Amino acid sequence: MKPILATQSATSWRSHMPITNTAFVPNMTNKTVIVTGANSGIGFATAKMLAKRGARVVLAVRDIAKGEKAASGISGITEVRKLDLASLASIRAFASDWQNPVDLLINNAGVTSPSLRRTADGFELQFGTNHLGPFALTNLLLPNITGRVVTVGSQAEQMGRIDFDDLNWERTLYSEFRSYANSKLANLLFTAELQRRLSAANSRVIATVAHPGLVSSNIYDEATGLVMRLMVRLAAQSPEWGALPVLYAAVADIPGNSFVGPRNLFHMRGAPEIIKSSKAACNDELAKQLWTTSEQLTRVQFAI
Repeated sequence: MKPILATQSATSWRSHMPITNTAFVPNMTNKTVIVTGANSGIGFATAKMLAKRGARVVLAVRDIAKGEKAASGISGITEVRKLDLASLASIRAFASDWQNPVDLLINNAGVTSPSLRRTADGFELQFGTNHLGPFALTNLLLPNITGRVVTVGSQAEQMGRIDFDDLNWERTLYSEFRSYANSKLANLLFTAELQRRLSAANSRVIATVAHPGLVSSNIYDEATGLVMRLMVRLAAQSPEWGALPVLYAAVADIPGNSFVGPRNLFHMRGAPEIIKSSKAACNDELAKQLWTTSEQLTRVQFAI
């Protein structure tokens, strides 16, 4: 099915109302989708639309109660399962309990932290949750995945730099934004190397990455920067709009390793289209080095 690209008038994208053109999302009956962090924000909006199209949607969340509350607001077939991407034990438990095919894995969950914090395994929180968690989850589930892996990234990747000598911020003065940007660059490098490996294995599975744009989301609840809080207040679009690039990356007829984001306001708002990533995100050697390091840190390897 060829996608029908969402379109907008010059002024409609200014609205925060959840009126979006999702005609490009096909019938998903008999498809199984896992969405991490699906209890709120972009994850919830994505899960809701896919369930509306007939998919069986698994809400993979840290808090079961919040997940069940979210599921009660979704019309369609849903299931709630516990998953904490800041814990390799939780990720392994989730993957080991999963026995069925997965048509679509959406690595949506992510965090930001104003202070230096660590995961259950001792990794810096943002890098551990935003990159190492999805890396481990994807590879552990890969034997069951039949369609696509979508990872939610960000144009913040353009400011990222992977410092292999101090990934854990043990010697460098911690910066919330720099850590976040680094984790988002890691998302793109992970997607690029995953696609390279999938292609080399002659797999039909493809990997894509989505930049939702500037979205009013709880990921910014702990953000301390005045500029960021002001931008979110004045320019952020709704989670329903933010879900459009994620949905497009999930179902549109696009090549593997595509980077999808909004088309307007420097790719911060509007309908989805394929956008350019940074030079660093296109560095094949950097992607391979990050993959090798991630395997060592998580003790999880490519499974095809």
